[in-house]
Amino acid sequence: MAGPRRLTVCGATGFIGRNVAEHFAGRDGWAVTGTCHRRPPFDHPAIRWIQADLTNPADVARVTAECDVLVQAAAVTSGAKDILGRPQIHIADNAVMNSLLFRAAFEAGIGHLVFFSCSIMYHSADTPLAETDFDANRPMHPAYFAGAWNKVYFEKMAEFYAGLGGPRFTALRHSNVYGPHDKFDLDRSHVFGATVTKAMTAEKTLTVWGSGEEARDLLHVSDLCMAVEAALARQPGPFGIYNIGAGKAVPVRELVRKIVAASGRDLDIVHDLDKPTIRTSVALDCAKAAAELGWAPTVGLEDGIAATLDWWRRHYGKDTP
Repeated sequence: MAGPRRLTVCGATGFIGRNVAEHFAGRDGWAVTGTCHRRPPFDHPAIRWIQADLTNPADVARVTAECDVLVQAAAVTSGAKDILGRPQIHIADNAVMNSLLFRAAFEAGIGHLVFFSCSIMYHSADTPLAETDFDANRPMHPAYFAGAWNKVYFEKMAEFYAGLGGPRFTALRHSNVYGPHDKFDLDRSHVFGATVTKAMTAEKTLTVWGSGEEARDLLHVSDLCMAVEAALARQPGPFGIYNIGAGKAVPVRELVRKIVAASGRDLDIVHDLDKPTIRTSVALDCAKAAAELGWAPTVGLEDGIAATLDWWRRHYGKDTP
């Protein structure tokens, strides 16, 4: 009788990686390994750890030597402040890690590699966008130029390696993900995590960066984990790109109001128009994921906000006044 499938999650101490690792850990049929680098590993009885620098070829070879499935969640990420002020920090290490991991997965004969792309390459639109709506001939938004082309390049590299035979490759173009273990510090967080921290710590006033007109497709991380599971079980071909999102763009000003209301706190909301913001609106059409993978989001925004606030209170130790 065959043993459990060996699943390695790269970047398992990060936001998405930790959620994916915990999602599969302890489930029948899976043996989970996580990689860690600078952050210490967390305690979990069903997760084995490998300390590795994924920009080092020797470490990458160790990581890919003993697994059947690889989920690549290791990345350098942050929020609008760094995207606008230090965009270069998101490029070099991410490019090196993905290049080494894709090649090593192919050479090791791993069965399936899931890569987290994102919706960064899509142009602002009033209606949900399908995978085929991306137009490489249109200029990227200046704030996303390098990051977007980086994601597109590795989608094509995943397609390249899948075409050589060997591992199946999946690129998940997810929208703005939120939930447990997100970044909640104001320097590195995305809009959801930053707003939660502001709502739970502000004295009287919550300051929103920009006008709040920009709109984001907001996906609870548990739904992204289910998309990984669906891709591993049901992807029909050797390569697939799938939009994974809620399918609706929520204006930031509306998101802020919802989070403040759910927090139960009486806060004034003001807008600082001098702070960096990226005024785009993107929602994802996920019909392909529904048709091929049987996947659809299950966590509504209000429920997701309530669950995230409850998690924040339990882990950061600050109850609502």
